[in-house]
Amino acid sequence: MVKIIASSVRKGNVLEVEGKLYVVLTAQNFHPGKGTPVTQVDMRRIVDGVKVSERWRTTEQVERAFVEDVNFQFLYEDGEGFHFMNPESYDQVVVSEETIGDQKAYLQEGMTCILSMHEGVPLAIELPRHVTLEIAETEPVVKGQTASSSYKPAILSNGLRTLVPPHIDAGTRVVIATEDNSYVERAKD
Repeated sequence: MVKIIASSVRKGNVLEVEGKLYVVLTAQNFHPGKGTPVTQVDMRRIVDGVKVSERWRTTEQVERAFVEDVNFQFLYEDGEGFHFMNPESYDQVVVSEETIGDQKAYLQEGMTCILSMHEGVPLAIELPRHVTLEIAETEPVVKGQTASSSYKPAILSNGLRTLVPPHIDAGTRVVIATEDNSYVERAKD
């Protein structure tokens, strides 16, 4: 086990707390005006899927479990779960829907993801930072609206909602940040 400070905990990390393994779902650092800065972490216990919230001082030590981060390629989804293949060994693994969580909207066939493996079992998934998606629908441009001042709502091809600049129309391919579902730029392809 490796000890790390609480403020460096990130989404997808696997921690060992009181002898049990947990996958970090969200991690936020809070710096109040008075008092000690704290890290608020929401985690899912790997054994039974129970969600737990913890709060540590940012300087406290937490144990990060030894997991192997391996590149896998997403193949398809079926009733069994999400199927991934290791491009080097051609080994396939099935990842449960609980492990994928709300990130399933971003999965695209052939996409390379990082799976955190512990003793051959996939515990967490890390998607690429950015994905390219098409705008399914958005409002038309309002005359006089400047590009710098406002964004308009849009629905992406995967069904998620985001805000895009006024000059982006339906059918345009855009780059989206997977961490917070925000618009990054117009796709260059």
